This record gives sequence, structure tokens and C-alpha cells, in this order.
Amino acid sequence: MERYDSYKPSGISWICEIPSHWEVLRLKNLFLGFSNGTTLNQIRNGETDYPVTRIETISKGVINKEKVGYVEYSPILEKYLLNPGDILISHINSFERIGNSALVHYSDTPIYHGMNLLRLVPQKSTNSNFSFLFFQCHYFLGDMQRRCKPAINQVSVSSAKIKDIQIPIPPLDEQKKIVEFLSTKTSLIDAQQRERERELRLLDELKQAEIANVVTRGLNPDVPMRDTNIPWLDKVPAHWEEKRAKYLFIKQNRPVREEDEVITCFRDGQVTLRKNRRTEGFTESFKEIGYQGIRKGDLVIHQMDAFAGSSGVSDSDGKSTPVYIVCTPAYEYIYIPYFALVFRRMGLNGFIQSLYRGIRERSSNFSYDVFCNQILPIPPIEEQKAIVEYIQQKNAAIDEMIANLRAEIDFLIEYKQRLIADVVTGQLKVD
Repeated sequence: MERYDSYKPSGISWICEIPSHWEVLRLKNLFLGFSNGTTLNQIRNGETDYPVTRIETISKGVINKEKVGYVEYSPILEKYLLNPGDILISHINSFERIGNSALVHYSDTPIYHGMNLLRLVPQKSTNSNFSFLFFQCHYFLGDMQRRCKPAINQVSVSSAKIKDIQIPIPPLDEQKKIVEFLSTKTSLIDAQQRERERELRLLDELKQAEIANVVTRGLNPDVPMRDTNIPWLDKVPAHWEEKRAKYLFIKQNRPVREEDEVITCFRDGQVTLRKNRRTEGFTESFKEIGYQGIRKGDLVIHQMDAFAGSSGVSDSDGKSTPVYIVCTPAYEYIYIPYFALVFRRMGLNGFIQSLYRGIRERSSNFSYDVFCNQILPIPPIEEQKAIVEYIQQKNAAIDEMIANLRAEIDFLIEYKQRLIADVVTGQLKVD
């Protein structure tokens, strides 16, 4: 792709130059209205057969709706209905979500938007598809974030500040050409990304199937099998034993040391210091009531997330909340890495979820009282170690392929973002 023949200074701090024939306009000159939403209580006057859907959140251009049932029609409801071509922008939310936008494509049922979303109604001379593409750029998102002011548990950008944002605008026919070009190109990129994601899922399924097979059947496919008393497992090799977890593990409740840092048990089975993975999305406790010490090599199970695979062997010393079950082996024939795989299998095959219904959707309370009564398969210690070594070797090859696919997906995402940004700001010319 080539650049335009001539450029001029944009006058916008975050875009150096734009094509000479482009304009720079404020959003208030491109959109007729900037309206906040309303709450359900503001429009509910009584139940009728008038269905209403509410926009809850928007993420990566996707509108998440919630059906709120039926309300009495009133003029105030009409004010907040959305039409195709309207653009919604999140202007009251977390810092990372500020500037998230979505383009309205439908008007199937009466739809209104929440207070955290700003509705932009385009003028007839404005191509809302072009504006929406611009709103995906890191340039625009950065400008929105610079305009943020702190609020209670969130940040916000006033509609007045949003109206004042400047963006470069080509002639209307050129806007349409840019939209058509990017629609074609990004569709191809999206198709490539979906294919890579499909391959990722297949690799993960292959990985989990291999783990499930050897953890419950061993490495010898010709070994004689027998029936079990284990609810989630029909047969095991005839020479394996079975015992309840309370006879195999010792529950720990160590004191916390001053140097201990917080450990997290993630759903992929890694148990490590929280700082090694991420810190956002966690609630920090001012008072560490009930915190317990964890030592490297401990078996750690998240009581509320065990159903999703949150169990593993700690790779660090640290501390955790009492929501974690922390155990050490009671006997020398117990190899913790093997049993960590067993408990992950119990979670991922749905067994732990079937034991209790939690207060959260798709959650279980896999408490120690429940944990200790589970019947577990027990291969000989040498076989436990061989199974873990086999899985680690097998997983290493699959994990390398997964890492390569994820790198390709990251590249496609970055390439798409760069392409959109370069085209809608005039750095590249569309023929």
C-alpha cells in the first residue's frame, strides 16, 4: 500500500500528519446527539406486553444484552431506543474498559442502554462505520483514557470532553471506500484468527484426552483392568489400589511468615506467586484473616474453582487465603504431582461440579470435608512418577505448538489493529 501524494499537519497531538484533503472535526460536529442512558426504574410504569432489552456492557465491538421483560410504553422509553448506525461508547467503567465501543446493527426489539454507555447518533453526512473503525484505534482509546477522572471504584469521561475529541475525516465517498476495504481485509484476518483458535482448541483437547487416558489407565494399554468403587472412573489397572483421600494426605495449616507473598492457584493447574502471572482482577485483603502458609511441593486445591481445574503443585513458598486446601503426602508412596493431575481430571470431567451447587454460576464448594472422602486410584509409586514424566514430555511438544499458534494469533491481532489505525488516519492510501 502506498501513501497519499501530500500531507499536512493534523493539529492533533497523537497524529502527526493527515492527507492534505482531509478535515479535522470534533465529534460534536459528526454526531447529532450524545445521550446518557437510563435505569430500568426510570422507564418501568407497570407490566404490559411491551418487550424491552437492555444493553449491559460492550466488549470488542460486541453488545451484551439482557432481557428485562415487559414494561409500560412511555415517551421516556422512546428517547433511549437505539437505531441501526448508532454508536455506543463506554464512558463510565474501569480504566481498561473506557472507550470500548459498539456499532448498533439491529432494531428488532425496543432496546435501551445503561448509564455507563454514551449514545452517539450520527448525522446523515457521517459514515458511522468509518467512525466506529476509528474508535477501535489505540489513538482514540488513548485519548479517552487521558481524559479520565476518578470516580467511586471506577473512572469516567464526561460527554463534554468526548464531544471535544478531534478525529481526521476524509470525504464521504472516501470513508465508504475505506470501510469496504477494511471490511474485506479484516474479514480475511479474522478468518485466519478463527482457524488458529480452532487449532488451539483441538490441541488442548488432544492434550487433555492424553492426560485423562494415562492418569486413569497407566502407560501399558495391554494391562488387565478391573471395576472400581470410584464414582467417576469405571475401570483401573488390576494392580492399582483405591483409598479415600483422608488416608493419603495430611491437611496443612501453617503459620504465615513475614516474607511470604500471595500464591494463586490458576485454572490451568499452575500454582505460583501471583506476581508471576498477573495482579489485575484480584481483590486484595487489608486484613489477612485465616491466611495460611504454602511451601514448594504442596498439593493446592481451590475449593471454589476446583471444578474448573484449579489444583496443582506449588512451585513457590508463600501464603494463601483459607479457600485453598493445602496438603502434603501421608506416606512415601504418594507422589503429589500425580495426584494433582487426578484432581484436575475430577474437575475437568464434571465430577467435582456434580458434588455441590455453589452460590456462583458454575461453581462448587469442594471443601476439605468433601475432598477427604473421595476415593482415588493409587498406582505403584514408580508408575505414578512414570505417568507424570510421560505427560510432561508429551505436553512439552504440544505446548510448543500451542505457543506458536498463540504467537500467530497475537501477530494477527496486532496486524489488524495496525492496519485499521494506518488506514483510518490516512497513513496508508486505499485504492
